[in-house]
Amino acid sequence: MITNFFSIIEAQRFFFNTNQTKEISFRKKQLKQLLQVLKANEVLMNEAIYKDFRKSAFENYATELSMIYHEINLAIHSIDAWAQRIRVGTDLPNMPAKSYIIPEPLGNTLVIGAWNYPYQLSILPAVSALAAGNTVIIKPSEIAWNTSNAMAKIINENFDERILHVIEGGVEETSALLKEKFDKIFYTGSSLVGKIVMKAASEHLCPVVLELGGKSPCIVLEDANLKIAAQRIVWAKFINSGQTCVAPDYILVDKKIKEKLIQALIQEINQQYGADPQQSEGLVRIINLKHFGRLESLIEQNKIAYGGKTDKSDLYIAPTLLHAVNFDDKVMQEEIFGPILPIIEFEQLDWAIQQIKQAPKPLALYTFTNNRRKLQKIQHEISFGGGAVNDAIMQLTNNNLPFGGVGNSGMGNYHGKYGFEAFTHYKSILEKSSLFEPRIKYTPYTKLKMRLLKILMG
Repeated sequence: MITNFFSIIEAQRFFFNTNQTKEISFRKKQLKQLLQVLKANEVLMNEAIYKDFRKSAFENYATELSMIYHEINLAIHSIDAWAQRIRVGTDLPNMPAKSYIIPEPLGNTLVIGAWNYPYQLSILPAVSALAAGNTVIIKPSEIAWNTSNAMAKIINENFDERILHVIEGGVEETSALLKEKFDKIFYTGSSLVGKIVMKAASEHLCPVVLELGGKSPCIVLEDANLKIAAQRIVWAKFINSGQTCVAPDYILVDKKIKEKLIQALIQEINQQYGADPQQSEGLVRIINLKHFGRLESLIEQNKIAYGGKTDKSDLYIAPTLLHAVNFDDKVMQEEIFGPILPIIEFEQLDWAIQQIKQAPKPLALYTFTNNRRKLQKIQHEISFGGGAVNDAIMQLTNNNLPFGGVGNSGMGNYHGKYGFEAFTHYKSILEKSSLFEPRIKYTPYTKLKMRLLKILMG
């Protein structure tokens, strides 16, 4: 298996050097083919993800396939503009001349996907890479094994391996891939593994995009519309059973409205998932026993405000609210990545902001308020990847917004044009006239030349 993919990497490198991928028509053809084969195999993808997560076809389309389809269609309709040569101004010392920037593909790329949204987080970056004119190897997460198999079957049976190919496997295969030279590596996953990827890439001076995670706060201020806030927070937190990198990880709520917010959240959980969430098709399962055990250990029985039920045989954890939580609790020491929502009260906004700033920079931050002054204070003082006001997670659906982290939550952006840029080198060109050449920059240097130099160069 490993020996075989060495030859695929070499084949992709050779194919890229034929310059075929630089043609816009070629890129569009690959994207149209990808869209066609994915749509033709929706049933297979639905069956596979149900086996891994018990995720419904509705949720698979809403949170994974629709985003991929939209990204492909956007790229097809935008490549001509994105790949166009960009004219820029020319400075006085270089006149007469023209200056421009040529977007060009980087070359051979590696996309290492994550298990929590296995289709979206593996295929979406690959769409950007193909649109930019690169060859692509996708390494899906082995944890969501059925979806990994589905992607390998769909893509490898329908694409030339020299252009796009899926390589399956676990740590051994990923480690072997990271020893190879690529022109760009795109990784989605944990900060711990992100450091390993970055270290391996540095051996080849290979640039990386790291989409990581962290504890994304949700701040609810006194003036928030609690009904709407609860509705949107519950959906954002418990979609995919909280196994979402940008899910609200915990709530910081003004003490004056804490109890009202908890009641609104409980009412909304019942509305969305029913009296017995275990029977709801809207609540997917925890990915495996290892993650189930980790999550179960985070639930302190004396802090449960709602939920807390677990069923190991079914990999089920109920939507759970924890109150009387403080920043020293175990649940606040790491990204939760599950259906557990700690609630911490505050009296002073400055205190809440300081607590967030003392932790690693989060991937997302959500604020529920209509107070512009306080909102601007939060956005001005806290560094985070991206976020939303009076909503959560939905910023991901807007391809005009770059998606990416900062600090421990990642580096680099993608989605829409930002994905194209992530896999593109912008080659700068100065094209100068040969009609004449002033001698000011050449020796011998004189006082007159110095005066002219200061005038020209400022």
